[in-house]
Amino acid sequence: MKTAAFYTLGCKVNQYETEAMAEMFKKRGYEIVDFSEPADVYVINTCTVTSMSDRKSRQIIRRAKKLNPEGIVIAAGCYAQVAPDAVMDIEGVNLVVGTQGKKNIVDEAERLRSSDRSCLVSDISRRHEFEEMEISDYEGMTRAYIKIQEGCNQFCTYCIIPYARGPIRSREPDEVIKEAARLAEDGFSEIILVGIHIASYGLDNKRSSLSDIILEVNKLQGIKRIRLSSIEPMTLNSEFIEKIRPADKLCPHFHLSLQSGCDETLARMNRRYTTEQYAGIVRAIRTNFPGAAITTDVMVGFPGETEEEFLKSAEFVKEMRFADIHIFQYSRRPGTPAADFPAQVSPEVKERRSKRMEEIKRESMSRFLNSFIGREAEVLFEQPVHGRPGMFEGKTANYITVRVKTDKDLSFRYERVIIEAVEEDGVMGVLL
Repeated sequence: MKTAAFYTLGCKVNQYETEAMAEMFKKRGYEIVDFSEPADVYVINTCTVTSMSDRKSRQIIRRAKKLNPEGIVIAAGCYAQVAPDAVMDIEGVNLVVGTQGKKNIVDEAERLRSSDRSCLVSDISRRHEFEEMEISDYEGMTRAYIKIQEGCNQFCTYCIIPYARGPIRSREPDEVIKEAARLAEDGFSEIILVGIHIASYGLDNKRSSLSDIILEVNKLQGIKRIRLSSIEPMTLNSEFIEKIRPADKLCPHFHLSLQSGCDETLARMNRRYTTEQYAGIVRAIRTNFPGAAITTDVMVGFPGETEEEFLKSAEFVKEMRFADIHIFQYSRRPGTPAADFPAQVSPEVKERRSKRMEEIKRESMSRFLNSFIGREAEVLFEQPVHGRPGMFEGKTANYITVRVKTDKDLSFRYERVIIEAVEEDGVMGVLL
C-alpha cells in the first residue's frame, strides 16, 4: 500500500486543511503514516506568520527528503505561497502548491516522479471563490473544525497573511450547515468555526453573515457546543451580541486579538480600533456572557514602540484581566509596510518586554482560574493526562482545562465537576 505523511505548521486553518488533504489521500488508497517514518509522499503545510515560521518550514521540508530520498515532497500553504521561488530552491522539493489548489493535490502527487519538480502557485490576489474542502474522519477527537472563510482584507501593516491567503472568500452557507449536520450525525457535539478572518464571513457575497451561521448551527440536533476561532474585536458590537443572544450553544470563550494596548501603536499597526473601543467590547461580553474567557494576542517590539508606549500597552493588558495571552515579538516581514518603518526595536528590548508581558499573563491567568474555585462546571472529557495515571482531562465551555482523578474511561463524555484547585495550566476538579 502507498503511504503518505503530513506535517502542519501554523494556525487552526492549516490544521483543518492538512486533515482534509490527508483524507483525500486515504480515499485514494494511501495509508497515512507518522511523519518520522519513510513514506511515498510527504506533505508539509507551511506557515509564514513570522521569520521563525519560515525557517521551521524549510527545516521540515529538508527533513522529509532525508527520510526517503525517493519520496515525493510537497510544500503547501502560506510560506509556499509568498516565497515559491525560495521553496523551489530547497533541495528535494518536488511540488509547490501554495494556499489554493489543495483539492487536486493527490492527482498532482501521482503525476510526479522523485526527480520531477513543479510549481503550481498562482496569483492569490485574483482568487474570488472559496475552495471546498471538508473532513469526515475525526477519529480520536472530541471536537470538529469547519472552515467557513478564507482570506483577509485588513492589511495590518505587520502582517503577511493577506498576501498569502488573498482576498476574503466565504463558503456557501448551505455547505457549512450541511457539514455541521453531518458531523453531528457522526457524533461530534462540539463544532469550531474557523477561517483566516471569520468576522468578514459573508461580506463578499452578502448571502449570510457570521451571526446567521452561528444561529443556524445552533439549531442542529446533536450539537452541544459552538466555538469561534480568533475574531476581530469590533465584530462583537452590541448589534452582533444582540443577534446571537438566542444561540445558547455558543461557548463563552472569545479570542479577541488586541496586538497592543497603546493607541499610537495600534494606529501604526492599522488595527482600526482604539483601546477605549476594545475595552467597551470586553465589558459588553462580560455583561452578556457571565464567566466568559476572553483571550488575546499581544505583540511587543513593533517598530517605533517606545518605552512609554510599551508601558501603556502593558498596563492596558493588565487591566483587561485576560484568561490567556499569546505573546509575540514583532517579526519583520519583507513585503509588509512595517518592514520599512523607522525605529525598528532591538532583539534585546523585545525579549525584555516579552518577559514583562509573560509576568502579566501568569498573573491574569491565575486570577481568572481562581475565580472558579468552588464552582460547578460541565466538562467534555477528552483523554487521560499524560504522565499522570488515574487522571482524565477535558474542557469546560469557556475552555478551562479540568483534570479529575478517576478509574473510569471518560473519553468523549460530558460530566459535571466541582472545581477545587488551580494548577499552572488548568484546574483540578471532583466528579459529581
